[in-house]
Amino acid sequence: MVRLTGQYGVPVTVIDGEIVIGFDRARLEALLAQKARPRLGAAVADAAEMAAQGRCAVRTGAYIGRITPGGVAERAGLRVGDVIIGLAGQSVRDAAHLESLLGRLKPGQRVPIEYVRGSESRFGALEF
Repeated sequence: MVRLTGQYGVPVTVIDGEIVIGFDRARLEALLAQKARPRLGAAVADAAEMAAQGRCAVRTGAYIGRITPGGVAERAGLRVGDVIIGLAGQSVRDAAHLESLLGRLKPGQRVPIEYVRGSESRFGALEF
């Protein structure tokens, strides 16, 4: 840290290249607020894993296991058991890939979503 900041003070926190020396709560909260990413409002798992357990027929995508009341997923009409297979024009491989795609979005953004309910493909939009 001495090489990075030239400081001997502790703690030293680095958030996206921004250095905070000491415990500056206001500065830390401000930096973290800038990094806030949209939340789906749903617990997801790999569709392949759920298909192996007989919970869905889709083997690619992110299986929705729980919906947070009032969250983005609920407002978009998603339900437990749906499998997200596309987000913002990108195919969704698994739950981790969905989280990665969500991390690229900004609050206030509206993005198209493709999902499977039962054996039917559906389209909608998520508003963050």
